[in-house]
Amino acid sequence: MTFPATVRATRPEPLDAAGLRRAAARVLLANWTGSSTVPSRTLYPHQWSWDSAFIALGLRHLSPRRAQVELETLLGAQWDDGRLPHIVFDAATPADAYFPGPDFWRAGPSPKVRTSGIVQPPVHALAAWRVHRADPAEAARRGFLARAYPRLAAWHRYLGTCRDLGGHGLAAIVHPWESGMDNSPCWDGPLARVEPVPPSRFRRRDLDHAASADRPTDRDYGRYVRLARDYRDHGYDDAAAPHAFAVEDPAFNALLVLSELALARIAEAVGADPAPHRRRAEQVTAALLDRLWDAPSGLFLCRDLVGGGPIREHGVGGLVPLAVPGLPVAADLVRTAVGERFGLGRVHMVPSYDLTGHAFEPARYWRGPSWFNMSRLVHMGLLEHGETARADALRASMLNAAGRSDFAEYIDPLTGEGHGSTGFAWTAATVLDLLAGG
Repeated sequence: MTFPATVRATRPEPLDAAGLRRAAARVLLANWTGSSTVPSRTLYPHQWSWDSAFIALGLRHLSPRRAQVELETLLGAQWDDGRLPHIVFDAATPADAYFPGPDFWRAGPSPKVRTSGIVQPPVHALAAWRVHRADPAEAARRGFLARAYPRLAAWHRYLGTCRDLGGHGLAAIVHPWESGMDNSPCWDGPLARVEPVPPSRFRRRDLDHAASADRPTDRDYGRYVRLARDYRDHGYDDAAAPHAFAVEDPAFNALLVLSELALARIAEAVGADPAPHRRRAEQVTAALLDRLWDAPSGLFLCRDLVGGGPIREHGVGGLVPLAVPGLPVAADLVRTAVGERFGLGRVHMVPSYDLTGHAFEPARYWRGPSWFNMSRLVHMGLLEHGETARADALRASMLNAAGRSDFAEYIDPLTGEGHGSTGFAWTAATVLDLLAGG
């Protein structure tokens, strides 16, 4: 594949480090609601679960206390079964500002806290530990870790019990939104068996703020609505729900490993036993390798628990386990990252899907564009396994792309053009984390 050199940018020249930091700080301040940070004031006007974890990682460099509050707000919406919902709805925002809104989900831990009923990747313990380390004295004064630890432990217990749908030690997702990579081609096969709700039965609000060519299709949304409605109508009961979609995702489980390792450190800090968390991290790592590693492709693949067998699509989630310490196949993953499928070092950041794949679309959400949070996770993995030069080049690519695109939600990996919302919170947070050497 030939990669274009031209970058169509919002800014003709990238900002210097100081200017980039100031601009990133302005984004996070503008998106702050008083208790949490919205990803985007227009497109995503509530609190999103894994967004808040990435946002906290950046906020800690501006205000460690605000980063603690960010995570505490999310943890305060935890359900009795331990799950952390993927959306916490802002009571001051009109119920119909986002679809599906609180009236669709009919869920939450209390009448005053309305949430969705599904989850997102477990980055939270990792974020909590790093937020604590940003200002241990302030965290200790506020009792941050002591209050967060039991909630984070309950969250991980939920994933290890209710969501081990395959029975092999990996947490399963039951909706594409739970992966955070909503319309990835990795989900096309499992979704094909889901009958979509007709578009006439719901009203999308995302297209009020973003180009339809950048977003999932109406047919995608119809399937998302069907799955969410069926789960809701079975009381969000993981044992009773039919689960037409159930997938073991390598990125979700790799992040669980990183967060279990972080939770072990948190346990030590609060006087609890770290051993169960370390043991759980080892078990999930072993299951990742046994269940999802695909040696011929040099990548971790998703596994369809309903249809059976691996999903032979090559998404960026398959590179995320590179961030796991001591991973025995790290060198293979690096070779895949720099190869023709992901073009690391030759394209902008890390594409979300195989550049050579049949479903690659460089501007449509998770079907090809490069995202800052996923590129950051790959960057962490490169650092973890001694690939310093490649990590430095990827860092420069991320900073350049953020500055040129006005902190876009995601970018075209071939041209660098920004897509989705601008002033996107986790893009700004990732910039702050990278500039601080995080």
